[in-house]
Amino acid sequence: MFDSLYQSFEDHADPSKGAEKVAALRAEFGRLGIGGLLIPRADEHQNEFVAPCEERLAWLTGFTGSAGLAIVLKERAAIFVDGRYAIAVQYQVDSSIFAIAALSETSPQQWLKDNLAPGARLGYDPWLHTPGQVGRLAKALQSTGIELAEVEPNPIDAIWHERPPPPAGAIHVHGRKFAGETAKHKIARIVSALGESSGLLVSDPHSVAWLFNIRGHDIAHTPVPLSYALILKDRRPRLYASAQKFGAVARRSLASLANIEEPECLARDLKALGAENKKLLFDSATVPCKLTGVFKQAGGICELGADPIAARKACKNRAELEGARNAHLRDGAALACFLHWFAGHAPGGKLSEIDAALALEVFRRDTKRLKDISFPTISAAGANAAIPHYHVTAGSNAKIGKGIFLIDSGGQYEDGTTDVTRTIAVGTPAAIMRDRFTRVLKGHIAIARAVFPKGTTGAQIDALARVSLWQAGLDFDHGTGHGVGSYLSVHEGPQRIAKSGSAASLEPGMIVSNEPGYYLAGHWGIRIENLLAVEQRKIAGEERATLGFETLTLAPIDRTLIEPRLLDAGEIGWINAYHTRVRQTISPLVEPRVRRWLRAATEPLSRPDEKARAKTRKARA
Repeated sequence: MFDSLYQSFEDHADPSKGAEKVAALRAEFGRLGIGGLLIPRADEHQNEFVAPCEERLAWLTGFTGSAGLAIVLKERAAIFVDGRYAIAVQYQVDSSIFAIAALSETSPQQWLKDNLAPGARLGYDPWLHTPGQVGRLAKALQSTGIELAEVEPNPIDAIWHERPPPPAGAIHVHGRKFAGETAKHKIARIVSALGESSGLLVSDPHSVAWLFNIRGHDIAHTPVPLSYALILKDRRPRLYASAQKFGAVARRSLASLANIEEPECLARDLKALGAENKKLLFDSATVPCKLTGVFKQAGGICELGADPIAARKACKNRAELEGARNAHLRDGAALACFLHWFAGHAPGGKLSEIDAALALEVFRRDTKRLKDISFPTISAAGANAAIPHYHVTAGSNAKIGKGIFLIDSGGQYEDGTTDVTRTIAVGTPAAIMRDRFTRVLKGHIAIARAVFPKGTTGAQIDALARVSLWQAGLDFDHGTGHGVGSYLSVHEGPQRIAKSGSAASLEPGMIVSNEPGYYLAGHWGIRIENLLAVEQRKIAGEERATLGFETLTLAPIDRTLIEPRLLDAGEIGWINAYHTRVRQTISPLVEPRVRRWLRAATEPLSRPDEKARAKTRKARA
């Protein structure tokens, strides 16, 4: 699997046919009567991972990041990326064809004002943009006279002659022992939350999967079927998914809950509901403007807002939390096996980043329960580790030498989703590495130990992860934590821990990552990540309901990178208690040689002054 993944990245990154493809696209402009086209990295559900047939941006430009936008005009073109991909875009895209723009410095709106003539028509595929995205762009361009024009079908599809077919992954039932609640009960809960709306169009496949207790195989790393659903107060739910995806068992199970329709029937049904002047709620984050347009034109009342399923999906029930714990047990055993293997092989200097990523996947597959990795593994040595969202390719694959190696990875198991990062020293780490690592660890421990009143948001505790870095004039530019699904997306909202935060408060049952970091550009990077579950806490004399975190991830933290002088007694107590738990829990699950390594990797830490006092006490005795 990984070999093909790396090869596909390298194929996409070949810019040699970029000029030919752009010329063919521009030839379509005259036929369509447009002066340019927006090419987002998106599918019609705004998924993080998209099917190969939706990789239009990668096909045209060579850029394979998970977020980006290209704009092709008659005489010039540009690609816009965020800071995660500032380096990758340089070697994946032909800069003689596409001007490379950082979103932090140049907005697509301003670039269009500077480069597209007033009165020109700018084309966009209405299936690939939300109403909010189109509305914001239209407002920004209002004074220029530039007109936004829907174009269907997407003109890239007309020139992409070897475009892969749409995915047709099988849909299967996600059993109640994993889901913890029947789909019938979930649907009733959502109907009761609709307020004055007549119904809800569910456009996020993750929400569809959660609501109907189904999973699928249409996109990499996230087990969802590409689908829609209509949840209506006055009639049966409707599930829109291709008939070829259903086996007999799944069809029988779902037929008792909903009418199953082909995706092509959705626009028809929205027109009919619009003609009845129904008021429908649409998820502003994922619905394509094509569908809201169809509904409004038919006379419907369109309410754009937050998907009510998202907040309910985020709060895991007892079965889902138990599944998460079990998934982390076997994932922890696989990680211990990998770390033991790495300790034996890395010092030789022959391992590559891809070698390490492949080995970790093999150890996870040896559990016999892995369904997929939960995202492409970030396996990064030396300077590559300083790129927070680095993705190794056959072209960038580096040897793992002395210094720092960072691996960020995760697994999809039927009972839970994992995501863990460990930073490992190869050889003896420099003092500055130990200092920075320990400051990151202090932030990690501060989040793990945090207690906070109910109603607290992730933004309100994010600073805890940064204080030790701030004290040294340092920081990191990504969020501290993201939500995680239950055998769903490894990146799930609405909860997050970040400076910008989220309006969503942290609630019992939510799973979030805890991943502060530090990155010395061009040299090395550090990140320590565990997953946490929000849980209720009881504090003597408390005046408000209080919450805290249960750490789910079970894997040693590299002791050779820790500078004990920077830790206080409580922090040393936390790391020793965590390592004791890791050793006692994981040891029975691994073979003796890994168990011996694990015992050494989790030995207790103590401050140098404590060692001196212990020697004095022993001498006096």
